[in-house]
Amino acid sequence: MSNSNVKTATPTSSGPIPQAHLLKFIVPSLIGVLLFLVPFQFGDTINIGMGLMAEGLQTLLGSALPAIAVVVLCLSVVVTVYAKLANPGWAKKGMLHEMFHVGPLWLAMRALGALFAVMTYFQFGPEFVTASFTGGVMLNDLAPVLLTFFFFAALLLPFLVEFGFMEFIGSMVRKPFRIIFNLPGRSAIDATASWMGSGTVGVLITAQQYEQGYYNGREASVIATNFSVASIAFSLLVTNFVEINHLFVQFYFTVVVSGLIAAVIVSRIPPLSRKSNAYYEPVGCQLSEERTDNVGLFRYSLLQATRRAAGAPGPKELARLALLNVIDIFLTLLPLVFAIGTVALILAEFTPLFTWLSYPMVPVLELLRIPEAQAAAPATLVGFADMFLPAVLATNIESELTRFVIACLSMTQLVYMSEIGALLLKSKIPIKFWELAVVFLLRTAITLPIIAFMAHTFFF
Repeated sequence: MSNSNVKTATPTSSGPIPQAHLLKFIVPSLIGVLLFLVPFQFGDTINIGMGLMAEGLQTLLGSALPAIAVVVLCLSVVVTVYAKLANPGWAKKGMLHEMFHVGPLWLAMRALGALFAVMTYFQFGPEFVTASFTGGVMLNDLAPVLLTFFFFAALLLPFLVEFGFMEFIGSMVRKPFRIIFNLPGRSAIDATASWMGSGTVGVLITAQQYEQGYYNGREASVIATNFSVASIAFSLLVTNFVEINHLFVQFYFTVVVSGLIAAVIVSRIPPLSRKSNAYYEPVGCQLSEERTDNVGLFRYSLLQATRRAAGAPGPKELARLALLNVIDIFLTLLPLVFAIGTVALILAEFTPLFTWLSYPMVPVLELLRIPEAQAAAPATLVGFADMFLPAVLATNIESELTRFVIACLSMTQLVYMSEIGALLLKSKIPIKFWELAVVFLLRTAITLPIIAFMAHTFFF
């Protein structure tokens, strides 16, 4: 979202901060924190406010969500074709032009996503598309979650990113994040939003911050591929699925430790270290983390926040941008996720591709003293297709230690094409498919020994 250019008297380093600006920073930011960053115990699960709203909408719409997904995917193709052929006035410039005036490849991907959805919903065509564990997973399991999560994320993200909270936290933790990760302090918000809410929400924030000029190409690529950690809620789901829920604290501690070590290393080696430091060209650099005012850290951070809040878009502009975000996610992102995700699941379930690719992992697992190495090897790489697939394969493994290692590894690899990968390829962040594959392999190589060491030394 672009920031408004409204001319207002902004707070200065001398004198009191205007109460109106302070309230404009505190109230919306507090709402954003409560919606995205604060976990709640709700029944037997832990979730965030936005997640609870999404789940409420899922419950309300229930079995209608797959049908809604089919309609949305077909509408994406119809609107794109109409915009390209008729060239109506609303599609001649701005965000709508970018959304629907796309090249042949992206149009084909949207059409493929819609075709897969229609075939799965009406159960016609090849079984490898319509099976419950390929197209069925995408349509009945993933699409309802994405529709509801992204709907509320697009509507509610402005509370977190438009009223100064990113500036406040970014200024407060600028030094440690620069030293540890070579990243702006505001990237701490991306990580927290991922951990507490959803990895896809974290990527959504990163993409928007890049397009607004607050991250350069290298920073956005590093943050998106290293901080989009699966949420606590999803982690609970995985541990229950592989029957290690009694080890959840040990599991999540291992995921956080190995994940942070991987982030420190991967951000400093190719291909991410070689990414350009250029900012998104249409907006340029909008980030100022250097302290020019002779004031303390807390007051400087508060000044940065209230200055951003003072120039925040008004309600009408926020509503317009939120609506455009919803349209962008539903009509341009969802078809891509569906197409790439279905193809990835077909390759994983109906071909021996991942089994062949995983042969070199067998001696590695044996060296790390992981039981049932032959059965576990495919689960170490199949996560590139979908994050949940390793857990599915792990259910057939008897060793609890091996299931623990696979579950932890699937959480730390982060780059999976059915969702995060598709979102990144669709975004304007300058990262290519081969780079995503390399980052996935690097994170696997770094985190697997750490996870195995922690499992052997502390927990088993």
